[in-house]
Amino acid sequence: MTFPARLPIDELPELSGDELRRYGRHLVLPQVGPVGQRRLKQSRVLLVGAGGLGSPAALYLAAAGVGTLGLVDFDVVDITNLQRQIIHGTRDIGRPKLDSASDRIRDVNPHVHVEQFDTALTSANALDIARQFDVIVDGTDNFPTRYLVNDTCVILGKPNAFGSVLRFEGQACVFATADGPCYRCLFREPPPPGLVPSCAEGGVLGVLPGLIGTIQATETIKLLVGLGEPLVGRLLLIDALTMEFRSIAIRRDPECPACGTREITELIDYEAFCGMPAHDGDHAIADISPRELAARIERGDDIQLVDVREKWEWDIARIPSAQLIPLGELEDNIMSLDRKREVVLYCKSGVRSLHAAEELADAGFSKVANLSGGILRWSQEVDPTVVRY
Repeated sequence: MTFPARLPIDELPELSGDELRRYGRHLVLPQVGPVGQRRLKQSRVLLVGAGGLGSPAALYLAAAGVGTLGLVDFDVVDITNLQRQIIHGTRDIGRPKLDSASDRIRDVNPHVHVEQFDTALTSANALDIARQFDVIVDGTDNFPTRYLVNDTCVILGKPNAFGSVLRFEGQACVFATADGPCYRCLFREPPPPGLVPSCAEGGVLGVLPGLIGTIQATETIKLLVGLGEPLVGRLLLIDALTMEFRSIAIRRDPECPACGTREITELIDYEAFCGMPAHDGDHAIADISPRELAARIERGDDIQLVDVREKWEWDIARIPSAQLIPLGELEDNIMSLDRKREVVLYCKSGVRSLHAAEELADAGFSKVANLSGGILRWSQEVDPTVVRY
């Protein structure tokens, strides 16, 4: 097994008296000991995302004594994050996630240095950011950034501690090691847009990201110290409903364009590759804010407001004057919409409605807009009586 490059023992940083006491339970482990702990102190780990997966991973890596943690995130803390993103608290609502996460990390372990990258990870900056670190922890929640992280790791030769969650199921693996497969070996092409819902759309059991993120932290520590057998060539699958763990063997694909044929030598436009935005608002369809929509409704503008959520969601909360056409039924109901009138679509957070807007645009609708942030943002900014779920 090939691990991240390590300094000779005599070049590793020494542990202070406080660190010797703090890491005592590590030091008595023969597989870790003082040398392993000094390797952790010397290590640099990049966490892409300070959300559901990044929260537990960051906390445990900090507690373990990883010397430098890099955090990439540009979002702010929202109340809907707190069900699973345990690095943030209620008092952090509205704060940049980087700030609240950094404060919590420093509280857990003041010996850890935190480097903040207040930006979305993109093809323009990924290589420059990631090359500074030993292991990359993928805490992303969308396919464009997932492929971006993978290709970045393969090009730079950095291990990718991967994790993903949806509803009650999670996955974990270590990709892009010198002798193991990468994410593209498993998923050569992304799924069709709209086929796999995001966590905002499909939901996620709050404790599940904690489980997967902790596994990502475990694998990272194993890589840095040189412990055991990391999840290289094995995809770990977890079903929280049955509490079953199983793994699937994965081999490096010699035809993989990333780690096989090495055709991918530079980063591409991953949103175009996946046919979906990496982040809300990064698309060609016009956005309309909740306040703008409310103002236009109040003054009587001629708008067809369409809710593309499911019936059970409609029963929980809705925007007055909307009509319900679930996304899966939109194609069969396009003729019910007036092409000459403006159509504004919304869903829970703006993802499904973006797909619906693109579907209408492809069908020849020229006046289509997507409600930015969906009904969740409408509740937050316009009508707090609308239930947030």
